[in-house]
Amino acid sequence: MRSGNITHCSGALAGPHQNGHYALVSDQGPVRGATAFIGIHIAVADMARAVDFYRRAGLPVPEGAEASGHVEIDLGSGAHLALSTPTIVAMYDNAWRGLSPSTASVLQLRLFSREAVDDMYAALTSAGYHGHLAPIDAFWGNRYCEVDDADGHTVGFHSPTDDSLRT
Repeated sequence: MRSGNITHCSGALAGPHQNGHYALVSDQGPVRGATAFIGIHIAVADMARAVDFYRRAGLPVPEGAEASGHVEIDLGSGAHLALSTPTIVAMYDNAWRGLSPSTASVLQLRLFSREAVDDMYAALTSAGYHGHLAPIDAFWGNRYCEVDDADGHTVGFHSPTDDSLRT
């Protein structure tokens, strides 16, 4: 399906056809159907500190998660944010490279207003979390900021887009 200049697809891409377009891997072979996004899984050194950050960020972290080695936070629409300690990750991935946050990937969360972005940044940084990018009026029409969680994973906070503020 095509929307503006962006092509949306519902599965992983296979090799190109003669016409240069790619077929979806999920439409080939014995397993057919759309590929679905289900969530993000990040490793955390200290579950209690990670849970504190994501609760302060407004996510519905289950009660008692602080004492768990793995937790899934329901984000709605079938998606979740999973947090696991190194012990849990090592149980299924013996080639795991260890904790290594990436600034190349940013978890994105939407807040309800432009003011809420400033309030979230102030609340998290005053609680001791590192402010990666102070709130700005972004060229794409959002108020936007970034804060690093307890393990250094960058989390971006967006307001709803105001098309009149796009530059």
